[in-house]
Amino acid sequence: MKKKLLVIQSKLNAPKNQVNKFWGFNYRSCEDILMAVKPLLEETNTTLTISDSVEVLEGRFYIKATATLYDNESWEAIASTSAYAREQEDKKWMDQSQVTGAASSYARKYALNWLFCIDDNRDADAMSPTVNTLTVDESFEWVMKAIESCKTSTE
Repeated sequence: MKKKLLVIQSKLNAPKNQVNKFWGFNYRSCEDILMAVKPLLEETNTTLTISDSVEVLEGRFYIKATATLYDNESWEAIASTSAYAREQEDKKWMDQSQVTGAASSYARKYALNWLFCIDDNRDADAMSPTVNTLTVDESFEWVMKAIESCKTSTE
């Protein structure tokens, strides 16, 4: 079963075809990854699911996206990864549902990146650099909490 994941990881090509005109960089969206992976899912007889949940960590709301690849023959999970994105308290020109949707898209994109080994080195994404981010210490603490909450080695 793991060979199916290897096939997808080695063949998947999801270029950064989106352009942030304001900041002048290219990026890929969650939708770009999904469009690129669909033919490989058919080729490998696998199914991809993505689910979201809301978690509160230290008083802040985070969207947790989990991407899971299933073998269609056994319906067993081959691999699963999760990623988190924090909702901003206020985002100019967005209502609350749009803020949640943006956090969901961002978390889903990174769950897919990790599942399929997509290299996003120094990817600034589609947003400006003024987006709230965690400090290195906060990130480390958050990652350690996430690892501790895992029940199996595939989580």
